[in-house]
Amino acid sequence: MRWVLYSTAIFSLLLQEVTPQGQYDVETRYINVPITHFQWQYQQNTFKLRYLINTRYYVRGGPMFAYLGNSGDINVFAQNSGYLFQLAKHFSALLVFIEHRYYGKSTPFTNQSLLEENLKFLTTREVLRDFVDVIEMLKSTYLQDVPVTETPPIIVFGDSFGGSLAAWMRLKYPHLVLGAIVSSAPVKLSPLVNNCECFYDVVTKNFEKSGGEQCVKFIKLSWDVVINITKSKSGMDFLSLKWKLCHRLRTAEDIAKLLDWLAKIYVRLALNNYKYPSDFFVNLPSYPIKVFCQKLTTSKIDDPQALVQHFSRALETYTNYTGTKPCNVLDDLTDYIYNYQQCAELVMPKCSVDSDMFMNKPWSFANFSQDCERVYGISNTNNKWILSEYGNVFNYTSNIVFSQAKLDPYRCYGVNGVTTSAIWAFDIVDGIHRTEFKAPDMVDDNYIITARNNLVKAIYLWLK
Repeated sequence: MRWVLYSTAIFSLLLQEVTPQGQYDVETRYINVPITHFQWQYQQNTFKLRYLINTRYYVRGGPMFAYLGNSGDINVFAQNSGYLFQLAKHFSALLVFIEHRYYGKSTPFTNQSLLEENLKFLTTREVLRDFVDVIEMLKSTYLQDVPVTETPPIIVFGDSFGGSLAAWMRLKYPHLVLGAIVSSAPVKLSPLVNNCECFYDVVTKNFEKSGGEQCVKFIKLSWDVVINITKSKSGMDFLSLKWKLCHRLRTAEDIAKLLDWLAKIYVRLALNNYKYPSDFFVNLPSYPIKVFCQKLTTSKIDDPQALVQHFSRALETYTNYTGTKPCNVLDDLTDYIYNYQQCAELVMPKCSVDSDMFMNKPWSFANFSQDCERVYGISNTNNKWILSEYGNVFNYTSNIVFSQAKLDPYRCYGVNGVTTSAIWAFDIVDGIHRTEFKAPDMVDDNYIITARNNLVKAIYLWLK
C-alpha cells in the first residue's frame, strides 16, 4: 500500500452527499512566476500568479488535488466545482485551484497584457510550467514526506480547455502528476482529425431537445432577418434599441460582431443548460434553453420587427436574467484572449451548414489564418502544433479519465469510447458541459451519479 487505503464504502457516501450550490472556502494566495520559463534572458522578469487553496480537509499523508484553470477568473471555476470539495473532504486532500496566466488577476503585464508584443508569452507550454511551479512549491510544503523516487500523490483536474491542460500535464510531467481527471476536454484540435460541422450540430441538438423544432426554426430564420433589418440606419437603430446594445450599430464590422455575439449566446446556453439555476459567469434559470425558447413560440415569422422584439425578451434569459444589467456589450476581453490562443495554437475548426440552426458559415484554414493575422498579427498559425507538441493518441500514457457529455459540443474534439487498463473514457448520457464537477444536486440523474462514481474509483485505484 503506497498511500492511505480508502474503503470502497466511500463511493456510496460521496454520491449521497447533496450540498447547496454556494460559496466554498478558499484562501487566495500568489506566487511569482517568470514571464517566460524558456528564455533565460527573461527569467528574472516575473509576475504574480493567483491560486486558491483549501486546507480544511487536508491530513498529512493525504494527496493534493490541483484544478487547472482555463479561460476565465479562477474564483468562478472554484465556486462552480463543488464536487471537488467533496472529493477533497473524503480523500483528506489538499485542494488548490490555479489560475491560467492572462486571465483573472494573473496578468503578466497588468493593463498592458493584451498588447500584441506581450501576448507572445501566452502559450500552453508557459501555462503548464506555471502550474508546475505552483504544484512543486506546495509539494515541498505539504508532501515533503514523499520519497523522491516515487511519483507524489498529486492528481490534476480540468474541464473544457483546462481539461486539455490536465491531460497534457500528465503527458508532459508524469514524474510530478500521478493522474488526471479530464472533463469535456477538446484535446484533438487539428483540422486533420475533426469534422468542422460537429460543434454547431451538437448545439442545435440541445435546442431541439430542450426547446423544440419550432424554436430551432425561428433561430435559423432569424439570421436573415437580422442581416436584412440592419441594412439601413433606421434598422440598426431599431435593433440596437430593442436588444439594449450599449453602443449603437453603425458599420459592417458592428454587424459581424453582433452575429458572432448571437452565436456565442446559443453556444453558452447549451453549455450551461443545467437542470437547476446556475451562476457560471452569468446567472441563469434552470433549463435556460427551455426558458429562452418559450419566449419565442408566439413569434410571427413574417413580421421581422415583431421577431426582433421577441428575440429581445428571449435573449435576456442569458444576457440579463436578473434584470440588473443596463445594456449589452458585444466585445468581450476573455473572448479576445482565448481567440488569440486559438490562433496561436488551439486551432478548433467550426463550420455551420444547412442542417444546423446557425447562419451558414464555411471554415477553411486559409481564411482562419488570414483573420488571425488581421486581428493579432499572427502570420504563422500552425494547424499541426497541438499534434506535434502533445499528440492526440493516449495509448502511451496512463492514469487519465476522460468524461464526455453526450450533449456537450466540445465532445467533437474529445477522446471518446476508449477504455484500457490505463485510460478510461466514458460518455455521460443526457449530460452537459462539465456537469460532473458541479456540486451534487437532488435533480442529478443516475448517469451523472455514475460518472462521479467512476471518478472516485479511478482516484481510489491510483492512490492505493
